[in-house]
Amino acid sequence: MLDSLTTAVTDTVNVASASGETLFVTFMKTVSSLAVPLMIFFVLVFGVIKKVKVYETFVDGAKEGFNVAVKIIPFLVAMLVAIGMFRASGAMDLLVKVLSVFTNRIGMPAETLPLALMRPLSGSGSLGLVTELISTHGPDSFIGRLSSTMFGSTETTFYVLAVYFGSVGIRKTRHAVIAGLSGDIAGMFAAIFICRIVFGG
Repeated sequence: MLDSLTTAVTDTVNVASASGETLFVTFMKTVSSLAVPLMIFFVLVFGVIKKVKVYETFVDGAKEGFNVAVKIIPFLVAMLVAIGMFRASGAMDLLVKVLSVFTNRIGMPAETLPLALMRPLSGSGSLGLVTELISTHGPDSFIGRLSSTMFGSTETTFYVLAVYFGSVGIRKTRHAVIAGLSGDIAGMFAAIFICRIVFGG
């Protein structure tokens, strides 16, 4: 395990040195490549230390997740129909035109604006937009990298509220909408800021 991690770090540094990347970009790429393996390794080690039956616990969680999935199907269908109506009515395109004046000033490409608006509503819809942007502009383009970062930095706020709150009978969400949308906005701005520092554009 340790040898594999050392080899991965060394390879990343060598590639970065050959391409002339900055130390910050090299560090971020190294962290990104090691984050998931280290997280899985940490969970397994922590489970062993705490004497938790990791596999059995995982299976129990999967069973519970299936039951939750069955409960949320009606709320999921209602949410997807509402999103489809919103896009088909042309309201999405109108909103993009109105907000593009502001986004141009903060250095946000107009092509990524539909993603920013769709992300709080639907994960599958925003994933489709990301796929379209990457296919059109390329995965290594600024728009491709920014759209991927925006997708990973935000959450499907209204989806979570409609589906999960509805499945357990919570009708008064109180501050959840404001808190969720605030997090989404912060994630969008952070994605633009970080991508401009790391990738330029």
